[in-house]
Parts: sequence; C-alpha cells; structure tokens
Amino acid sequence: MALAEPEITLDLTPRKRLDLIDVTAQLRRTYGDVLSSYQRAVYYSYHTTAGYLEQSLCARLRYNRESLQDFIQSFQTLFPPGADYRHDELHLRSELTEEQRKCEPRNADSHLTFIGCGLANCVTYVHKPEVPVFFIDLDGICNQQQRRRQTTIIPFNRERLVTEVELSVPVSNHSVDSVNLKDPRLGLFQQFQEAIQRYEIRKGRIDLRLHPSESHAGLTVNEYETLLMTYDLVDVLLNPLHFMAEKGRHIWNDPRAVPSKALNYAKYDLVQVVNKFLNVMGLSESLLERIVNKFLAVPAERFLRMKRSVSLLVSSNEPGKSIVEGAYQSPIMVQWRRSENQTRRLLARLIRFE
Repeated sequence: MALAEPEITLDLTPRKRLDLIDVTAQLRRTYGDVLSSYQRAVYYSYHTTAGYLEQSLCARLRYNRESLQDFIQSFQTLFPPGADYRHDELHLRSELTEEQRKCEPRNADSHLTFIGCGLANCVTYVHKPEVPVFFIDLDGICNQQQRRRQTTIIPFNRERLVTEVELSVPVSNHSVDSVNLKDPRLGLFQQFQEAIQRYEIRKGRIDLRLHPSESHAGLTVNEYETLLMTYDLVDVLLNPLHFMAEKGRHIWNDPRAVPSKALNYAKYDLVQVVNKFLNVMGLSESLLERIVNKFLAVPAERFLRMKRSVSLLVSSNEPGKSIVEGAYQSPIMVQWRRSENQTRRLLARLIRFE
C-alpha cells in the first residue's frame, strides 16, 4: 500500500464469543513492519459490540491478554447473556425481515458490556512495537458462526489541534436520560462536516468531551436502540399500570432484588420509556423513579466505567463523507442525575494528523 496516505483496513475473524485479537501481530503478518516509522496510530472499530480499551488501562494491566480478559469478564457478570432483554425479543423487531430474525444475534449483554467497561470505537495509541494492541470482540460467535469484523488503522507522527468549540446539548428534566448526538435535529454532525471541509482535514479525529463542570454523565458510541420506544411505549399508553406492574414486580415483591434487576435494564433505551411513562402519568419524581435512579446511580458512578470522552475518526477516503461511521454507531450521552438547566455542555476538538 502507498504510505503517502497511510490507511490500513484489516478483516478480523474471532475464534470465540469473547476474543482478544492482536491487531499489531496481524498487521506484521500481512503488511510487514508498516508502523515502524510512525510515533502513533489511531485504531478504529466499525462495530458496537467490539472495540478497543484505552492505552492507559492496557498499560496498567501490562498489556496482558489474561488480565484484560479477566477485566472484561468482570463486567459480563453484570450483564449475563440470555437475561430478560427487550433488545433480544426478535419477534418484536419490526425493522428485521423474517430471514434476518433467523440470524440476528441476541446480544444485548454485549452492547451493555461494551458501554459498561469503557470499550471505545476509536482510540489513539503511542506506537510501542514490543506490546500488542488488542481488538476486543464481545460477540464474535453468533448462531455458531464466526462473525466478520473490520478495523482500520491510520498511523501518524503528530496531531495538531485545529479548532475547539463548546456545544450545548438539551436534555430532559428526568434524572436518567440519554441523547443520540447524531440526531439530525441537534445539527452537531452538520457542524462537524462543515468544519472538516473548512479546514480541509483529510486525516484526523474529532474528540467529544464533557465540559469539566459536568458531572453524573458519560459518553459512549453504540447502537441507539429504539425497540422499547416502539413497542413498550404503546403498552405504557394503553395500560400504564399493567406495564409498570410487569416491569416493576421485583421492586414491589422483593426489594432486595432491585439492584441486579436495575442493572439488567440499565440501558439507554429503557430510561426513555420510563421517562415517557412518567410524563403520561403526570409524575416527575415518583417513588418508582427515586428507587430506580438510586440503584442506577451506584453502578454508573462506582462500577461502570462510563467515559467522559469519545472520538470520531475523520478520513477523506470515505466516499461522500469525512466522518467514519459503522452501520449502527451513534455517539450517545447518558446522564444519571438531573441537569439543573436541562442542558449539558460538551467540548468538540478537531484534530489534524500530520
């Protein structure tokens, strides 16, 4: 490949459902020592159940495969496969055809683990030829078939800050809320594209970070699931008491079961349905909301590694656009405590690779 415009995309084949693939080893086998003349490299995953951990965490775990696997598995215990996830009720997924339902993975646990343990779609590593860079796949085997994965690597020597802007993102008045930052109504991605064109960025990165004044919130890149909005919301509107009795029966029947049950449902699509229910019933801080928020706040702040920043890859090789995106990827902001003015402040930094 021509190193004048270095960009390498690898096809990866996981061997098991949780698999750690050494990307640098595969790079050397396929392309030789292409990273040797570069100081840094950005690694990008196109998937919402497979990605990378930040280099600082990998360094603390000494880049050891077994230690990294143990770290991931500790979060998988919070989100076990086969639990009562709405995402996995494929017969309710209207966007899927009958053929797709036959092969669509039931992988809500993998999405939650990705978010909970702090996996990222886009990371930048200082190049260290003696240590591995692991692509971590949480859902590598689906229906007894190996999944096809892709990752892109762009090596570079320096990065330069081109511009930085502060953004204001509206949120609801509910304590637990999530916002799809790719929603066209916000106009953020349009602003990013305009800035990329204005500054003629061919290779680079957009860093989105919570303002230092923000707390009780986090960022991730994942699938913005609307299944509960589409189906459970109908049940809420038609028979809200029955809906909440079904979802909340563990709260009333066995209060000690609330923490584990709350974790099973602690995903960004559910809280929107709960918020809709509260609005329909004319409630703002009901007993149920206080109970759920109490238990959701604990894992979010103490157990889950919700990130304060995410990155988006910029590459002119993408036909018709500059921001690289996987098919189901959206940057998502999650809060677990109400914002006083119903807005959250973000900092967006546009970086050029040199």
